[in-house]
Amino acid sequence: MSEKPTKHTKVLIIGSGPAGYTAAVYAARAMLKPMLVAGMQPGGQLTITTDVENYPGFADVIQGPWLMEQMREQAKAVGTDLVEDHIQSVNLKSKPFEAIGDGGQKYTADSIIISTGAQARWLNIESEQKFKGFGVSACATCDGFFFKDKTVAVVGGGNAAVEEAMFLTKFASKVQLIHRRDELRAEKLLQKKLMENKKIEIIWDSVVEEVIGDEEPKNVKGLKIKNIKNNETSELKIDGLFIAIGHDPATSLFKDQLEMDSTGYLITKSDSTETNIPGVYAAGDVKDKIYRQAVTAAGMGCMAALEAEKYLAAN
Repeated sequence: MSEKPTKHTKVLIIGSGPAGYTAAVYAARAMLKPMLVAGMQPGGQLTITTDVENYPGFADVIQGPWLMEQMREQAKAVGTDLVEDHIQSVNLKSKPFEAIGDGGQKYTADSIIISTGAQARWLNIESEQKFKGFGVSACATCDGFFFKDKTVAVVGGGNAAVEEAMFLTKFASKVQLIHRRDELRAEKLLQKKLMENKKIEIIWDSVVEEVIGDEEPKNVKGLKIKNIKNNETSELKIDGLFIAIGHDPATSLFKDQLEMDSTGYLITKSDSTETNIPGVYAAGDVKDKIYRQAVTAAGMGCMAALEAEKYLAAN
């Protein structure tokens, strides 16, 4: 079998969510003929989000997968080379930069935009996966609105879990925070606000064993939880479950090559998407653990493309 010829591009975009597709649109319009490698989950986290109500420009509710399909088509229409592959290794020390796909295809690039995103951590129990998108969510800002005057539960004990619980009290009539320990990891000020909120009840020392719900139409009705101190199980009646045990950025590819924080998020310069290697940019959830919205990811994709264009012009 002969080796596949190396594919070279001025701008290689790794990953395809709002950040990657937006970067592609801007780079293509700058006549840079970008190449976008879609990765394992083309479209990213939005492909598992059903109703999107907070992306600017749409008065009616739109579907996450549809929005990603539109972005993909737009990137293609303006001249992006869309590649179905998954990058499994990169060498950012070589010039041009090198990347190798799953099947051994080699890519070289004068600049790289990393938009590999992040995934929410799940409990990984079968019933949770079954009701994902039907009452089980990992994003309160995306889905809290659908639980007006209902009872919801949040799993977790860190800042994210406490913030999600507080945010959900805007809509839900009652929020139950389920935590496996007997104290929260969240910062003290947040804990104080949480304790003062009459709508929130904390269930300590407990883990979710099973999500209970209806098959047709699919919706969540309750939870089976277990107290890990006395092993007693009980049932809670709830309408929605939010998992807030953290996100993992998809950055293992860049370990020992790019600067990242203790949790694996890529570090970029202030007000910039540039990493510690000039010509390599990071956009979207791969570097952003604060906002994590489609619109902020798209904004960063635009920034990365403009920065890459400037870099290429100077070099």
